This record gives sequence, structure tokens and C-alpha cells, in this order.
Amino acid sequence: MRFEDFWYVVCESKQLKLKTILQRTVLDEWLVVFRGDDGKAVVLRDRCMHRNSRLSHGKICAGNIQCPYHGWVYDKTGKVVAVPAEGENFQVTDARRVLCYDTQEQDGYVYVRLTQNPSQEFAPFKMPCYKQPGWETVRVINRFRNNVTNCAENFIDIPHTISVHPGVFRTPDASQLEMTVERRNGSVFASYRNETTNLGWFTHFLNSQGYEIRHIDSFHMPNITSVEYDMGTHRKLFITSQSIPEAADSTLVYTDVTFNYGIWNKLARPFVKWTAQYIIHQDVAVLNMQWQVIEKYGSNFANTPADTIHIFVESIRNQIAQGEDPRNLPEKSLQIKFWV
Repeated sequence: MRFEDFWYVVCESKQLKLKTILQRTVLDEWLVVFRGDDGKAVVLRDRCMHRNSRLSHGKICAGNIQCPYHGWVYDKTGKVVAVPAEGENFQVTDARRVLCYDTQEQDGYVYVRLTQNPSQEFAPFKMPCYKQPGWETVRVINRFRNNVTNCAENFIDIPHTISVHPGVFRTPDASQLEMTVERRNGSVFASYRNETTNLGWFTHFLNSQGYEIRHIDSFHMPNITSVEYDMGTHRKLFITSQSIPEAADSTLVYTDVTFNYGIWNKLARPFVKWTAQYIIHQDVAVLNMQWQVIEKYGSNFANTPADTIHIFVESIRNQIAQGEDPRNLPEKSLQIKFWV
């Protein structure tokens, strides 16, 4: 198993108009993204095979893409279909072809898979409750100067919230929480108990009666995190993040906040989006600081029991990095107590 076997977001579907050209990087591979003459998403290696220019700086011609340097034209399969300098002598040949990658569109995202021969067939992650009746979704996109593992761990980490997001998310009150952490089938699940009212600015709106919250955090190989809060009827939300590996020190994160607040859905949209972006900006800063230290001193961590969820995530990603299937790791389940 390799990281290239999986599907990664390259853009939102609505971003990719018929004449749009997007430049992306996934797993250090330069990509150009556009729509072919049939309207379907196309992803090619962002390199003209002639004199090594970048196709992403070119233009769309009848669903094909033209290099900005010498005008070579590539179709949706990556094949060269025109060479201006050859005039009437030009002939289409399979030898002139740039790498073309498989694409899919699902839940308003365009996905790419970088391998031509996957170890097995995977599907893009299904976004929870996307466009289902009674649910609203807001999307935010942010770039982190850190790697996928550290980003994913941050998104499902409770202890940092009282230090990095005081007030807006949680306030330190030395309350004891309990969690069950499980690793199974390439995923990690953390189920929390004893959460009630420590929800920051919106506690009164989200859980005015102080009911015990059903809260589950999860990680799904190789790069998906999902945070689920169920605070009663019409007080439910999912925060799902897809961390796209651009390079060792750069991760582009697409985050969906999907919520069901009943009659408040439309009114809540701008507040949900503003709050999500406010919190993420704080995480961008703290993860940038973490990466600076990692670059200087390495990535050895001193763990507490509350970090068990991180240890499980790291074990899964390490297996893929070694070419192994993390679903073969033994299942584990631990009961943890910690304070926030």
C-alpha cells in the first residue's frame, strides 16, 4: 500500500469552470487541473514534454490545454494533438504523451489518484450528511506549514483547545473527561464522556440544557479526520477535514462544517463559517510554530495518556509509509481519563 493509492482533493467542483486552469501539488507532484471538452475534470502532470514549461500557465483551446512556451497542445488524455512548429508534417503519436491521472467528482469536490496501478481500489471519503435535507455545509480551505500527520492529530486533539482556543471553543475548568480510543481497520475512533457545557462562546445556543454530549472524533486512512457532536435534536454537527499532502512541510486542508440547527440553519451559516475560520487561523499559527521546532530539533514527542489517539494515527500512517497495509495492525481499545 502506498499514499499514491488514495484519492486526494484538488479543488471544489464549483472552482473548475470550463476555461479555468488550476495549478496544484499533491505528494510533491506538480499537477494542472482543467475540464475537457466533455466537461469532465482532467488532471495532467504540469510539465510540457517539449522544453519543460508548465502547462498550468497556458490556455484552454476547445477542451485541450496549450503550452505557453511553444504552443504544443495536449488533450484530456495527455496526448499531444498539435505542434505548431511541425505544421502540415505533424502526426499524432502515442510516444508524445504527458502523464494523465484518474479523477472523480463527489460531494462537490474534484479528486485525483496519482497511481496508475493501485494496490487495491479505494473510494473517496463520503462527506457526512452533505446536501441531505435539514443539513447545511460551509467550507473553508487553509494551508498549513506542517505535515499531514501533525495536522490530522491537531484536528482531533482536545487538550490543546483550552490553550489555543480559550473562550471561543473551550475554557479551562479542570474538568475530567473520559475517552475510549480504538484502532481498527485503518481507522482510529475516540468516544468521549462527561462533556456538557464547556463549548465556548456558543454554549447557551448549542447545549442550553447541559445535556451530556455525544462526541466522537475519528481518523480514517490516509488523511481524513471527522469530529462529530450530537447535543440533541437540531443540535448536531460534523467537522470533516481532508489534509492534502503538498510537500513534506506543506498541507492544504479542505474543511467541511456540516450542521443541523433546525430553523436556525440559514441564520447560523455566517457565524459557523466565521467561527471555523477563526479557530483554524489559530491552529495554523500553532502548527507553524511546531514545524519550526521540528525542523530544528526533530520530531520526538513526550506523550501522555491523552495522546493515545495520536500514537494510533502515527502507527497507521507509518505503516503506509513503509508500504504496509495498516488494516493488518492488531485492533486495540483503551480507556483514558484526562483533564481540560
